[in-house]
Amino acid sequence: MSIFTSIGQYMILMSHIFSRPENGRMYYKEVMRQMNAIGVGSIPIVALISFFIGAVTAVQTAFQFVGSFIPPYYVGYVVRDTMLLELSSTITCLVLAGKVGSNLASELGTMRITEQIDALEIMGINTGSYLIGPKVIAAVVTIPLLVILSSALGILGGYMAVATSHTIKISEYLRGLHAFFDPYYVTIMLIKALVFGFLLTSISSFYGYYVEGGAYELGKSSTKAVVISSVAILLADYVLAFLLT
Repeated sequence: MSIFTSIGQYMILMSHIFSRPENGRMYYKEVMRQMNAIGVGSIPIVALISFFIGAVTAVQTAFQFVGSFIPPYYVGYVVRDTMLLELSSTITCLVLAGKVGSNLASELGTMRITEQIDALEIMGINTGSYLIGPKVIAAVVTIPLLVILSSALGILGGYMAVATSHTIKISEYLRGLHAFFDPYYVTIMLIKALVFGFLLTSISSFYGYYVEGGAYELGKSSTKAVVISSVAILLADYVLAFLLT
């Protein structure tokens, strides 16, 4: 399949996703189930990674600033802005691309190769809307919340690192958290989270939905879903950084 064919199929599938669902009650229940699977199920891994990323950022920044003419409170400033502008949204969504993306591709791919999707289509059900729509909506709602949690835990991790390493005073770190704060950075973080959440779920679902063959092709499709969605997130990160800053 050529890249242009894939893009065309992806755009057609997206048009089916946003069509009106036949059964609103079932659609709502599926959205809630996916929010639990994508959002609540990802809290432990996101929390763990974010905490230690913030801690490492604080330690390495403090190491670079010690003995220089840069004020110590800049450690908190750097940790805060790094988490808000880049690490929380990008790292969280790259992790979710591996965790959630592979799961979505495998789930839909299994339904395709076992002809469950074909059976639904024979019954006249819009499978794109019914199977993929709730996943995309759930991701767009829950991933920004996960990113907010990630930024908070990253800043907390930096605080704990400063408190235990004694490289700078805790009061200096807290001062840095308040210094030069621009609320627009939070807006940038949330916009990135929305775009990344849509990309990782829609691309992963696309590769699972159109899988052909058996178990071997299903495995290749899951791997390709993770790789392509990760590349799309990084590309979108650059474009959004260029447009929003």
